[in-house]
Amino acid sequence: MNLSIYLISAVLVFFFSGLLAMAGLGAAFLFVPLFYYLGVPLAEATPTALLLNVISLLFATINYWRGKLINWRVGAPILVMAVVFAPVGARLTQHVDRKILLTLFAAFLVFAGAMMLFYKAQRRAQTLSRATEVSAGVGVGSVAGFLGGLLGVGGGNFILPVLNWTGLEAKAAAGTTSLVVVFSSLSGFLGHATLGGLDPLFIGITAIMAAAGSILGSQLMKTKLSDQQLKRVIGVLLWLIAAKMIFDLIQ
Repeated sequence: MNLSIYLISAVLVFFFSGLLAMAGLGAAFLFVPLFYYLGVPLAEATPTALLLNVISLLFATINYWRGKLINWRVGAPILVMAVVFAPVGARLTQHVDRKILLTLFAAFLVFAGAMMLFYKAQRRAQTLSRATEVSAGVGVGSVAGFLGGLLGVGGGNFILPVLNWTGLEAKAAAGTTSLVVVFSSLSGFLGHATLGGLDPLFIGITAIMAAAGSILGSQLMKTKLSDQQLKRVIGVLLWLIAAKMIFDLIQ
């Protein structure tokens, strides 16, 4: 990679890590297409985005843990399955055709954008049985982990609505999702890392910028845009990137 890719990537990672930290979100689903369009191969863009997800969400997870907003009872089955299946998806990435991967990612961006723009958390009136909780956790953890490893996303957009459906309060659902995504992203990254071919300098620079952006974003989150305003901006951005990817695929 040339110097311009390093510099532009560093600026984008700093900006978007800070922006999404203000909304309490990981930015992997943005970094994969952004890196790809800068000229970074998918084989490098995917694991790098997963690692940056770990770094950016780690700070949020610590804050949620301190605030006792992580529900281990509900989150444990999801976490275990996500960690198990993330490396499976990661190892399949190299065997899936590039166009198929890009099509899947474009579909994910459309879904994630819709979640940002239209999804509103609603708690259940009645508590689910433990068997239903575990079954739902195993199902969503497996899907989120596999797709997270395959596409280089954290899978939080799949996990959060399921946690709301199980009856968790919104902040506890966000905190539990954050914890799961940190570990599933790390598991997916390690699955990719064992395949080799990563650029240590690129990973190092972007990791430092992700940490700096996340710290700044978390400090500014109370004085800038509201959560809903941020989600609208991010949702529109995701749809624009998806439209660009779909346009390129049909050319």
